[in-house]
Amino acid sequence: MSVDRSPTDHETGQELERGGRIGSLLMALAGIAFVGYGIVFLARTFFGTGFELGVATLNGVTPADLNAVDPAVVHYINHLHVATAGFIIATGIAITALAWYGVRSGQLWAWTTAIVAAVVGLAIALPMHYGDLFAHNWVTHLGPIYLATLVFVVGAALAYRGIQSESRSAETDRRTGA
Repeated sequence: MSVDRSPTDHETGQELERGGRIGSLLMALAGIAFVGYGIVFLARTFFGTGFELGVATLNGVTPADLNAVDPAVVHYINHLHVATAGFIIATGIAITALAWYGVRSGQLWAWTTAIVAAVVGLAIALPMHYGDLFAHNWVTHLGPIYLATLVFVVGAALAYRGIQSESRSAETDRRTGA
């Protein structure tokens, strides 16, 4: 028994499939943005004038001032920045690869893994910024991450709709023997 699909159903399916491709592309671009942010974070550790993006001083103390008082503290902060940059870059690479190779081909496990990786990283990192524990320019410090996250969320929503559409279409084809 075959089921004829109306042209409207076919067009809607194509739109969802195209949305899934665009969504996976946006997710991958957000992953690339995370990598870029991590690279800037890493470079500023060695070549910047402040402590990090958007953090010029800590209570009026510059890195040079702190280094004059206790170089070990500055080296410790730098070591933490290098480690943080490494994990931001690694997460960005993972998200990019998952989105491009897994999500783009309709793999729900890849979509879920990319979401979990991004959510865990952001859920751990972002809350510290809202305790007024140190002064920072939120636009330069967090703005790039928020922009990349917005692109990622839009992409994830579009990709999920595309993945769900593909799985419903495959289930319908399986039932009808098409």
